[in-house]
Amino acid sequence: MKQLSGACIIGQSGGPSSVINASVLGCVEAALKSPLITKVYGAAHGITGVLDDKLYDLTQEDPAELALLRYTPSSALGSCRYKLKDFLVDDTDYKRILEIFKKYNVRYFFYNGGNDSMDTCSKISSYMAQNGYECNIIGIPKTIDNDLWGTDHCPGYGSAAKYVATTCMELSRDYLVYQDPSIMVIEIMGRNAGWLTAAASLAKKFGMGPDLVYLPEVPFDMASFMEDVAELHKKQGDVMIAVSEGIRDAGGSYISSYFTDTANEKDAFGHSQMGGLAANLANFIKNKLGVKVRGIEFSSIQRCASHVASATDIEEAYMAGKAAFEAAASGISDKMVAFKRAEGPLYKCETVLVDLADTANKEKMVPREWINEKGNGVLPAFAEYALPLIQGETEQPKEGGLPRFAQLKRIVAR
Repeated sequence: MKQLSGACIIGQSGGPSSVINASVLGCVEAALKSPLITKVYGAAHGITGVLDDKLYDLTQEDPAELALLRYTPSSALGSCRYKLKDFLVDDTDYKRILEIFKKYNVRYFFYNGGNDSMDTCSKISSYMAQNGYECNIIGIPKTIDNDLWGTDHCPGYGSAAKYVATTCMELSRDYLVYQDPSIMVIEIMGRNAGWLTAAASLAKKFGMGPDLVYLPEVPFDMASFMEDVAELHKKQGDVMIAVSEGIRDAGGSYISSYFTDTANEKDAFGHSQMGGLAANLANFIKNKLGVKVRGIEFSSIQRCASHVASATDIEEAYMAGKAAFEAAASGISDKMVAFKRAEGPLYKCETVLVDLADTANKEKMVPREWINEKGNGVLPAFAEYALPLIQGETEQPKEGGLPRFAQLKRIVAR
């Protein structure tokens, strides 16, 4: 590909995070300064905004308001979970996307999301190339699950991990105040990869936290689980347990499906609906052991807790968005921005580019060697990996004692 002159579109997709808007800001600010760019558009609710011809004209936004995106959680442009079909089977959506690109002279397209978003990005890139339409397309990584292949870590993960570890420490202080011992089960996001649940182990390293940690990377056995819990309860009284929402048995069935049919419900990408595991495991333990048990589900809070965002995560998210634009402006296309960690005792990372086709729909799992032999705990190697990612405090501005988030005008382009 080559340097092109025209408009650019950036869209957000999938689950939000505390720093996804920092990536948008990095890309948008670079685009607004570039002589190659005639207009900067934001797609309303991801690729569906392109299909619906609903684009926000970001060139009309107040720069100071845009700057607040650095500390604003969730997806300021709106998100979606929309799966594009293979264009060799059905190219209806692709024809519409091409129509919109031509209408606004879009020559740069950036998509900010996780595994499925990179799949969308790759498909659009292939279709445009096969139809001779020049458009440089770059994926910007985002996922609190940290499971994108090809990158050391993902923007959004460090802040979510910091929230998980911090909250586990706070909960430990809370549930230990009573004389009667109790058990607490904490459910943390992670359908197939346990990166976020593993972050709960950082709490134990720096004070109080989970005694048992279960990740999807290791098959979960209910009998062994109950033995672990009963043994610890007998030995020390209070027990804290962190479980990934996506833990499965040796046959591949979600443990959540033992209690409810919710896991059989699928979204547009065929992913099972998660949730409710902590409460159900808590009831199961209570019925078996006859002790006080509480189930807590972090749910959406862990991905929007910008008040405890990692400064490292914020800056790297911005860096990823900026790097995406710079790559596209230099004539590069069909790539995703990724992070490469430098070797050595001091943490440092740089951006690199990986092929969209290679990263789309691939998942990076927690290495088995970072999990203990019994599969109920995380080893020190994980902390060495994760600790640099949660460093630094947010400089989020406040108004009346509360966060001041960006309030975009969202002027629809005509």
